[in-house]
Amino acid sequence: MINDTDLTHLRRCVELARAALEVGDEPFGSVLVSASGDVLTEDHNHVASGDHTQHPEFALARWAAQHMTAEERAKASVYTSGEHCPMCAAAHGWVGLGRIVYASSSAQLAQWLSEMGVAPSRVRNLPIHEVIRDTAVDGPVPELAEQVRELHRQFHANRRGLS
Repeated sequence: MINDTDLTHLRRCVELARAALEVGDEPFGSVLVSASGDVLTEDHNHVASGDHTQHPEFALARWAAQHMTAEERAKASVYTSGEHCPMCAAAHGWVGLGRIVYASSSAQLAQWLSEMGVAPSRVRNLPIHEVIRDTAVDGPVPELAEQVRELHRQFHANRRGLS
């Protein structure tokens, strides 16, 4: 169940996604939060270089593995503008991070991209629970999902030279 604290962190994820868009990258942003509510690290997509493994959720998982104990990771939460892709969900599971909260789902993203005429990704969109188990997952959040949709619309319009 989404609460006010969750919404605050998700709004930050949308801001990070907007920052990614502003530097020409795909609009995704994520925040790692400790059990006590402290923001530990945050990031946005860095795939514009062509390295499509540079997702923020993956970066947060790697950061957590290097800087947190297994117990701290299990109690932490990852907030993100979009539901984890299979690669990021697997990284989350392997590292043993706790709860995932997302603003928009992978199914929503696939639908939006289809409506925009964007070819589907080579990597299948799978819900997090089809990749990892025993992880608390909450999302999507309709009012934030619409903001994320608009960021993706802008990104793909910019790629096509439209506005």
